[in-house]
Amino acid sequence: MTDAIRPLIAGNWKMNGLKHSMAEFEAMIAGAGSVIAKADLLVCPPATLLAVFAEKTGGILPADQKVLALGAQDCHPKASGAHTGDISAEMLADAGASFVIVGHSERRADHGETDALVRQKAEAAWRAGLVAIVCIGETQAHRDAGQTLHICRGQLSGSLPDGATAANLVVAYEPVWAIGTGRTPTIADVAAMHGTIRAKLRELIGEGAEAMRLLYGGSVTGDNAKDLLGAGDVDGALVGGASLTAAKFVPIIEAAAWLFP
Repeated sequence: MTDAIRPLIAGNWKMNGLKHSMAEFEAMIAGAGSVIAKADLLVCPPATLLAVFAEKTGGILPADQKVLALGAQDCHPKASGAHTGDISAEMLADAGASFVIVGHSERRADHGETDALVRQKAEAAWRAGLVAIVCIGETQAHRDAGQTLHICRGQLSGSLPDGATAANLVVAYEPVWAIGTGRTPTIADVAAMHGTIRAKLRELIGEGAEAMRLLYGGSVTGDNAKDLLGAGDVDGALVGGASLTAAKFVPIIEAAAWLFP
C-alpha cells in the first residue's frame, strides 16, 4: 500500500446478479462493518440492481456514510439523447452510484472502445459527480511481445482527461491475461508495474499523482489478497468473480484491515 492513501476495495459484478442477489449484498454489508474505518469499500452491480441496492444502503448518501458504496460498470459519454440501450452517468448517479468503471478490458475488447472514448466517459462521470475508475492493462500477446509498458503508458495517456485528481479518478491496472484465469503476475511484477504507472502519472498530472489510488485487478482472491495489497504502489483491488459472494469477497476486504491494524 502507498503511505497516507486510504485503500479502496471494489467489486465488479459484471453481467451477474438478479434481485435475489440482495442476500449476498446484505452479507457483504454485515461482513464489511469492521473494516469500513480502514478502507473504502465499493460494489459495482449491474445497472438493474443499482437502485435496489442503494435503497438497502440508505439511499443516495455520501460514500463515507455507507458501509459499502455503489458504483456502475460503464456509462455513455452523453447526458441524454437518442442512444437506445445506453445509460448516462447522470442516470447512474440518480440510481445511487458514486463511482463508475470506464475502459474495462472487456469493454475495450468486446465493444472496440478506444482510449479517446474512455476519456470521454471519464469526463461524463465527472459531469455527473461520479468518481471514474479508469482501467488499463495488457493482453497476453502484448506481454509476450514485450509491449506491456508501452501499452499501459499509452492507455493511461490517452484515457485520462485533463483535470484528473485523486478525488475524481482512480486507476485500475488489470493485466488482461490474468482476469478470471486464476493466473497472477508475481508480486515483484505488480509492484514494478504500479511503480511505472505512478511515474507516468507524475508526468501527466504532477504532484497529484502521489495521492491517486492505483488498484490491482486480475484473479484477486482471499488467498493472495494480502500479498497483492502489500505490493508497492498498490492502493486497493478491483475484484471480479470473487466479489459475487460474501464468502469470497469479505476475506479480500479483511486483507485490507490486516494491512492496517
